Amino acid sequence: MHRRLLVFVLLLAASSFARSAELDALGPGSAALDGYLGKGKWLIVMLWASDCAACNREVYQYVDFHEFHHDSDARVLGVSLDGSDQLAARKFIEKHRVSFPNLIADFDQGSRWFESLTGQQFWGTPGFLIFDQTGELRAQQIGAVPVNLIEDFIAQNTAGN
Repeated sequence: MHRRLLVFVLLLAASSFARSAELDALGPGSAALDGYLGKGKWLIVMLWASDCAACNREVYQYVDFHEFHHDSDARVLGVSLDGSDQLAARKFIEKHRVSFPNLIADFDQGSRWFESLTGQQFWGTPGFLIFDQTGELRAQQIGAVPVNLIEDFIAQNTAGN
């Protein structure tokens, strides 16, 4: 039943513009998506907003997921859609003790970025993009996704499994 929550869309290739589009960094690290892609690890991109109730509920499991996986097989990258309100985004990060790197964009910029990567309309947070170990976009989802579904997807789609 929960599997219906995660709609997987296999894509042949993401546009090079979208992959290299720079957003503002909230803290140290690259501001371009391609700075996080590949490197032999899965990348889970969580698009969030500080005033999103589901984001506030779900972020804890992604912090735990990142802490458990980032040294081995996967990591998380957050993209705040709080726009110019960096204070709200920083408060969200501090409140939830978010340990994964985060970028920031306004909602329109983030929507265009999501749509250019996926070809699908972005209509709200949270949103998720899943990239494999080579940096290929393998799945997308708008709406909350339990991390156990992401862990299952990674296990099923990792070579050797």
